[in-house]
Amino acid sequence: MDWPEVAERIANGEDAYTEFKQALGDLSGIGRALCAFANSDGGLIVLGVGDAGEIVGIPGDPQAVHERLTSFLHSGCSEPIMADYGSHQHGGKWVHWLRVPPVRRFDACRYRGKFWIRRARSSVEPSSAELQDLLNSFRFRLTEEQIVPLTGLEHLDLAAFERFLDARGFRTDDEPQPATEADLRNFQVVREYDGKYYPTLYGILRFGRTPQAHPYTTSFLVRCAAYEGDDRGTEVILAGEADGRLDEQVRRALGWFRSLGWREKYEGVEREDIPRLPPEALREALVNAVAHRDYAATGSAVLLDVFPDRAEITSPGTLPNHMTVEAVKVGGGPRSRNELLANFLVECRLMEKRGRGWLIMRNAMRNFNATEPELINSTDGNLVRLTLRFAPPDDEPAS
Repeated sequence: MDWPEVAERIANGEDAYTEFKQALGDLSGIGRALCAFANSDGGLIVLGVGDAGEIVGIPGDPQAVHERLTSFLHSGCSEPIMADYGSHQHGGKWVHWLRVPPVRRFDACRYRGKFWIRRARSSVEPSSAELQDLLNSFRFRLTEEQIVPLTGLEHLDLAAFERFLDARGFRTDDEPQPATEADLRNFQVVREYDGKYYPTLYGILRFGRTPQAHPYTTSFLVRCAAYEGDDRGTEVILAGEADGRLDEQVRRALGWFRSLGWREKYEGVEREDIPRLPPEALREALVNAVAHRDYAATGSAVLLDVFPDRAEITSPGTLPNHMTVEAVKVGGGPRSRNELLANFLVECRLMEKRGRGWLIMRNAMRNFNATEPELINSTDGNLVRLTLRFAPPDDEPAS
């Protein structure tokens, strides 16, 4: 790109493909813009130009500026960026520019550990939905056995892993002991890549210190919300997040639901506290949601939405392994999308892996208020939604 074309872009002002930087500074603004353009459709960064398009120039030796920018292109972001560089002296003031191409590697570009995209005239961090679209565009699919980028052994609770070994009869105090990394690898908690060990998604969700603290895993939790009206467009009364390891997510979501209260019924002088739903039904719904969700949908969370007449549990991804709603309802053979995570929840005594989840929920709801769970498997919406009602439809009395 030559100066006349750059001058024309300056005259037209900033847009989705053009950003002005008045000064170099610590290069942080340039880093965000580089990353955003690389993750989008490319763009032009013009240095030495104010927001209104006035040329203020970059002071100093232009060759030194060139060398600093070249070094930053090589090591400033998570991957080297092969941008075209140019410079021009206009009215005694030096203008520099970087023409950034779109990058299509295995992974999206990051600056200082964060993803950046273009939104109109700004370089911003993506929303959950935008992050999912971004990673999908790079064909990155996160599964339970996949390494979680930007993580390391320091993000695992190794004391918890040692307790895991002790509980299975491994004598961790015997000598000689295999290296910790070998044990972690043998139990699929880590994988080796390029001579280093990195946690898998299973490792992060089972032994992670703070499982949601990484760019790829921020949405791997249960988002809880209680609404005033009959749909999600109404006012939110109470909201919360059930995060942590997979078993902690289930228990925290159940605790959040209990905080919404219960009914009180008196038989003579004694009070009976009646939950809004049978605990075993809600537990099964949540366990199945976190165990069988599609973790390739990196920007989506499991949702626990509570309305005046019902609770809805929504899980990203359709039913696993070509299961149908009809097969689920008759207790078809259990098929887990995430076998390691499902086994973890079995060990936590939160699930069975016998294909009885639907039957447990159905019987619990029938006995509780004569209703039945309602299941939707939406291929268009890429979700599974389970509805548990607080009372029979149309306020009919339970039989």
